[in-house]
Amino acid sequence: MRNVERLCLAHFWVAFGAFLFAALIGTWQMWVRSPLGANVGTPGQYFMSVTAHGVSMAYVLTTFFIMGFGYFVAVTALNRPLPGKPLAWAAFWMALLGVVVTIIPIGAGQASVLFTFYPPLVASAWFYIGLVLVVAASWVWCILMLVAMGAWKRQNPGRPVPLAMFATVANAVMWLWTTVGVAVELVFQVIPAALGLVQTIDVGLSRTLFSWTLHAVVYFWLIPAYIAFYTMAPRAADGRLYSDTMGRLTFILFLIYSLPVGMHHLLMDPEHGNATKFIQVLLTAFVSVPTLLTIFTITASLEIAGRLRGGRGVFGWIAALPWERPMVLATGLSFVMLGFGGFGGIINMGYGMNAMVHNTSWVTAHFHLIFGGSVVIMYFAIAYEIWPRLTGRDHASLAPLRLQLWLWFIGMMVMTLPWHWLGLQGQWRRVANFNYSDPIIASWGPWVVVSFAGGIILLISAFLFVWNLAVLHRGTALLVARPLYALAVHPPQRVPAALNGFGLWNVLVLVLMVLAYGFPIAQFFIEPSPSAIVHRVR
Repeated sequence: MRNVERLCLAHFWVAFGAFLFAALIGTWQMWVRSPLGANVGTPGQYFMSVTAHGVSMAYVLTTFFIMGFGYFVAVTALNRPLPGKPLAWAAFWMALLGVVVTIIPIGAGQASVLFTFYPPLVASAWFYIGLVLVVAASWVWCILMLVAMGAWKRQNPGRPVPLAMFATVANAVMWLWTTVGVAVELVFQVIPAALGLVQTIDVGLSRTLFSWTLHAVVYFWLIPAYIAFYTMAPRAADGRLYSDTMGRLTFILFLIYSLPVGMHHLLMDPEHGNATKFIQVLLTAFVSVPTLLTIFTITASLEIAGRLRGGRGVFGWIAALPWERPMVLATGLSFVMLGFGGFGGIINMGYGMNAMVHNTSWVTAHFHLIFGGSVVIMYFAIAYEIWPRLTGRDHASLAPLRLQLWLWFIGMMVMTLPWHWLGLQGQWRRVANFNYSDPIIASWGPWVVVSFAGGIILLISAFLFVWNLAVLHRGTALLVARPLYALAVHPPQRVPAALNGFGLWNVLVLVLMVLAYGFPIAQFFIEPSPSAIVHRVR
């Protein structure tokens, strides 16, 4: 390490502090929506808590974790000091200030608009200004990642950029592009409305701009998990990465395919034509390709590890894997949740099926399985893997770590599977409570209670996770740190320019993205829909 331990730990502790808070209030929300806590609290309190939960998980946890992890990767994968470390600290404090500015109006009940930006719901301007500060800080991180890789390439001409850093920079490039949509919406529409400078908002345009960001942000959260899949899990399993090139191709495809797919969130919006919606459904289908490539590549990598450890027969390699190691265990559990969540996403992708489940608990289940399940459990594994390198202290025992991972997996499955069923029964989302005296709604009650039980298990796991990290600060001194990043079966000597960094070819990618977004956005300027123009509602 090159003196970035404090920088990384500062980011991680803010991230995981927000995570613990979000887990606590998320469990409260499930309680008040269940028959056990019916009529507890008010709808205003419920939506205030949903906003705080969403902001803490989707913006604070992810942004701080990804920034801290990026700094760690830049130093360890490139084996060189982090450039611009004072700027990195400045970005940290800017983001932290943004969190504080955002939390105050939420706590005051002036920002109960969930964690999305859908006018005519408009919160206090400070809520949006705080989030803009967080995003601006993340842009500094993006620039530092690009600078770090550029400096390494100048000193190592012709050599392939380490895969972990290649993926980190791909994530930074995607984030710089995808945040443009929400930035334009906030700066030119929502914040002026919140300040009273304008009296109307074009809702159709706002939703379209937000959708520019809406789904690609999920891949911003997801890519650190995929970095762990490709570069950490094979090494933790005592194996090798099946294909370095396949990994690079996967991250390039994520960059290209993920950017336009947010539009599929507008399948039920009347402002867009059927031709535009068909194109977005098709583009959304494409984004499954890098996921399928990853499942194949990582499964092959783990099979290599299992057979090197003595696994025989068709499936004997599975039992031979070192499942006692948190990174290996988390990878397996993450794949299971990715399977269930990905299936739900395929349902959401279809126009007709989306119409049936769009506003139901099915979507809530899909989102929590993908993000809260397969992504967050890999955040845990990454933290367990790199914490000894940040603190210089080793885990006294891996048993509490494995217990925490199993509890998170069990809790997530117990919570979300009933949501899938209830979604098919028509249970709507984004409501504060249910009238369980209604015979139809009463039948939902037992399933909601089961889901609440899963939430309690998740809360226990969240506390255990933070406890495990805190205990590690008092652990025994780390004697020898085993290698972190996996070698490929055939380490690349040279790779094509498009798979070895980001340069002029990105112009073509951006042109394609502009075309993908250009028509649906331009239509609002050419001929705004009267139904899209609404009065501001505070």
